[in-house]
Amino acid sequence: MSAIELSQLRKTFPGCTGPAVYDLDLSIRDGEIITLLGPSGCGKTTTLRMIAGFEKADRGRIAIGGQPVSDGGIWIPPEKRDVGMVFQDYALFPHLTVEENVGFGYREQDRTVRIDDVLRLVNMADLKKRYPHELSGGQQQRVALARALARRPAVVLLDEPFSNLDADLREQMRVEVKRILKEAHTTAILVSHDQKDALSISDRIVVMEAGTVVQVGTPREIYQYPENRFVATFVGRTNLLQGVIGRDGFSVETMLGTIPCRHTHNKSPGEAVEISVRPDSLELDPEGEIEGVVRRATYVGDAIDGVVQVSCGEDCIRDILVHIHPEEDVQEGQRIRFRVLSDFIAVLQSDAEKPDA
Repeated sequence: MSAIELSQLRKTFPGCTGPAVYDLDLSIRDGEIITLLGPSGCGKTTTLRMIAGFEKADRGRIAIGGQPVSDGGIWIPPEKRDVGMVFQDYALFPHLTVEENVGFGYREQDRTVRIDDVLRLVNMADLKKRYPHELSGGQQQRVALARALARRPAVVLLDEPFSNLDADLREQMRVEVKRILKEAHTTAILVSHDQKDALSISDRIVVMEAGTVVQVGTPREIYQYPENRFVATFVGRTNLLQGVIGRDGFSVETMLGTIPCRHTHNKSPGEAVEISVRPDSLELDPEGEIEGVVRRATYVGDAIDGVVQVSCGEDCIRDILVHIHPEEDVQEGQRIRFRVLSDFIAVLQSDAEKPDA
């Protein structure tokens, strides 16, 4: 059963040149963690607010747990939508303790037991008598999540949940929030502009651009096989190359030579295409078929980001981004060789092939 169904959802704000969300269709399965990912202004937060009931859609249908909450003349207010909300700033009441924040507005007979249950789930049971100002950012986030879970909602909505955390705590909380949501068997929708948040926590990622969905897939599918130029460049870093599909239907003839490609696509041999070649698919190899000069080598801890200048014909020089193992001793000006692996290469759709074209 689908926990959330969005159909032909549209929203336009007064004074804007175009819709913030345009004919959005999305089905979210029960227990799934979904991230709406995209740059500022792409419509992801507006979509979240329409699901929550904070914004009214101009048209379209929203159903939660099989029940329509927004559909033409049907309009269910936010407090009756069976939705839990975790706000970007957590929105904890400063004058209430942790347990009072978690139980705020919850009046069922099992109130005390339920508060204790969700506090144990988020590992905050020992701190239930503290006030928000006595907690770290990560602890405040856990309290906000516990409050959202206390009512056993059909779906939990999280608006940029990691944006207020420093890098180390952010990485830790991604793991912790995913654990909590999975152990609670809760459907969740996150909004983020950070690809690492989306890749690490999601079952599926919904990439949005200019109010529309441009690709839906697992984190591996989104990163490894982006469908178009926007997804390829927004989610991670990549090299974009022009080429022609080879006779076998999968390899691509490019300025760098023949590049193997496992990506399933609908292109025919001889057809001109653009491909995404992730720097992860380029491996240093003294016998490699591509040679170039290291123009820049930046050590980033888990890799060396190498910008390699490659000659690709008469009067043609191209910079290629290569991820190099951090133990390699690579210097600027050094001539290196590398080979192309097939796992992180995708044939991209043109703008004319987009579904909304």
